[in-house]
Amino acid sequence: MRKEIVKVSKLLIVDDQEANVGLLTSILREQGFIGIQSLTDARLVLPLFLDFMPDLVLLDLRMPHIDGLSLLKQLRSRIPENAYVPFVIVTADLSQRTRQAALSLGAKDFLTKPINPSEAVLRIYNLLETRFLYLELQEANRILEERVQERTRQLELAQAEMLRHLALAGDFRDDLTGLHAQRVGLLASLLAEATGASKEEVQLIRGAAPLHDLGKIGIPDHILLKTGDLTPEEFQIVKSHTAIGGKILSGSSFPLLKMAEQIARYHHERWDGSGYLSMKGDIIPLAARITSVADTFDVLTHDRPYKAAHSLEEALAEIQKERERQFDPAVVDALMKLASSQDLFQLVQGLLDETDLSRPVLIEC
Repeated sequence: MRKEIVKVSKLLIVDDQEANVGLLTSILREQGFIGIQSLTDARLVLPLFLDFMPDLVLLDLRMPHIDGLSLLKQLRSRIPENAYVPFVIVTADLSQRTRQAALSLGAKDFLTKPINPSEAVLRIYNLLETRFLYLELQEANRILEERVQERTRQLELAQAEMLRHLALAGDFRDDLTGLHAQRVGLLASLLAEATGASKEEVQLIRGAAPLHDLGKIGIPDHILLKTGDLTPEEFQIVKSHTAIGGKILSGSSFPLLKMAEQIARYHHERWDGSGYLSMKGDIIPLAARITSVADTFDVLTHDRPYKAAHSLEEALAEIQKERERQFDPAVVDALMKLASSQDLFQLVQGLLDETDLSRPVLIEC
């Protein structure tokens, strides 16, 4: 390791006396050091320091224009907090005050003039060994962090893929195309963005909203797929899908699943408080309020066993009519804005890109 350190080290010598610079350079070159730069004018040190990026600096204290302590402070301020670049003070001043001042500014060691060559080489090498061990540790940490990030990314992708398939499993119960959940997720993300949600929140709702009807896997087919009107008893069973979905998704520490649980439990709550659990207004989680609008819009604009699809105009009029009753007015306004600006085309294209379908899945604006 010593030979490698000597071979690759970059050393900067700063001393206003040419003789001192020459002596230190000679001592170091005799030991095999080749990466040596030196300056006798302290005013020129900073640009060279930033360009050369030395592994160790040998710094005289008594110099004209800029003294060694001032230069030490200036150079140290340009080194990142997580970096270790040792400074060795070369001085004939042995006073306790000088040493304390240098140490307080970040100096790591001292060489006393007149310089003892053997001692100088040992002190310099010991500091360089610490420097390169530190660099090795940093590189090991960087590689470990990259591996952790990659593993985390893989886990997130696997989680998203599993949740997508889980959403499809629930979706196929009453949508033979299996695309209702995906459409709701895409539209919910557009609505979230239009209402001013952060990028992270938009991504979460994009992944969580498709799970809104997961609880329908617990509803018997003869009720869920019934073409006629439901009896009061059957409707109570259908309503239980929110509790079933919430229970399936509960207990997770992942933000995506936490949001999915909220959406599954509360997407049938109404702004005026007349929903399944009588929650009202802003008490209903925003993700659930957004998903409620997206879900209703998609149901209205597509065929179901119990009804034919509405036109776009009819669907928008129906949702507008329920503004401040069933739906959060801000979310309804966001939907109308998307419709008027034709941003709903993004929903069509996004779904086509994800599923490789050859036909639109949402009524064009």
